[in-house]
Amino acid sequence: MWSPYPDSPIHYIEPLFRPPSEARSLIFQITNGCSWNKCTYCDMYTQPQKEFSLKAEADIQAEIAWAGRFLPDTRRVFLADGDAMSLSTRRLLAVLDAIRTHLPQVERVASYCSSFNLHNKSVDDLKRLRDAGLTLIYMGAESGDDLVLESISKGDTHAGTVDALNRLRDADIRRSVMIINGVGGKHFSEQHALNSAKLANATQPEYLSSLVINHPHGEARFRAGYEKHGGRYEAMSQHERFRELRTFVDALTLKQTIFRSDHASNQLVLKGVLGKDKAALLQQIDTAIATPEEAHLRPVWIRPF
Repeated sequence: MWSPYPDSPIHYIEPLFRPPSEARSLIFQITNGCSWNKCTYCDMYTQPQKEFSLKAEADIQAEIAWAGRFLPDTRRVFLADGDAMSLSTRRLLAVLDAIRTHLPQVERVASYCSSFNLHNKSVDDLKRLRDAGLTLIYMGAESGDDLVLESISKGDTHAGTVDALNRLRDADIRRSVMIINGVGGKHFSEQHALNSAKLANATQPEYLSSLVINHPHGEARFRAGYEKHGGRYEAMSQHERFRELRTFVDALTLKQTIFRSDHASNQLVLKGVLGKDKAALLQQIDTAIATPEEAHLRPVWIRPF
């Protein structure tokens, strides 16, 4: 285990992941790995040391108390690893109460969250977590299409994801939702794009982002997932992914959602608010499709694949 602060009780089991927007956050790794860890597109928690486990409550309390003494000006906290929301409401409340007690300057506590781990948390449970300080959830929906979700072994359905996101909304917890461009391949591109837009329209998240499918360790496991469910995955070209992205954005009927495609995996960087910037975003995508040399695309070498 690695500690970012000499002589402190804060320890991390690496690798440690967090969203780009949590770059300045203090991270408490209250779980290790991912409670599901079956998604065929994800290699984040496949190392032996990342087998899912819970950090002892006493250790978490000691870390937070230490931070209160030595990092009292902390404004943002991120609860790692892949799905801290797999913890019970009781255990999460104990963590949040400790943060509020020892780090009273904290303005935002955030966490990754798999949609299925909210199925056993009521809106009242989530409101209690919100009142205790949890204000932002990052959820990788990845797709709104049930065939795609089953093929990538996501562990939930379109309806289940919508229900989870709307529970968060009803609890006044902000939501940052990720969709993966190209995850359905050539054969399921259109239904992936349209059903993902349908999911976003039904939930109206505060933040929405599009990432690009990445296979750092090959496509074998990914392809096998589609074949298992009677489909066939065929990777898309960048041009084809731009067309899919256009279909997705064009089908969105969002009212006040901050939209980004600025992750390291994106060659085309888009930033705007949907719906007021929809026409401008579509124009940027159209330029990338028709005349990519004029679209200010990121060089391929910048991307992590």
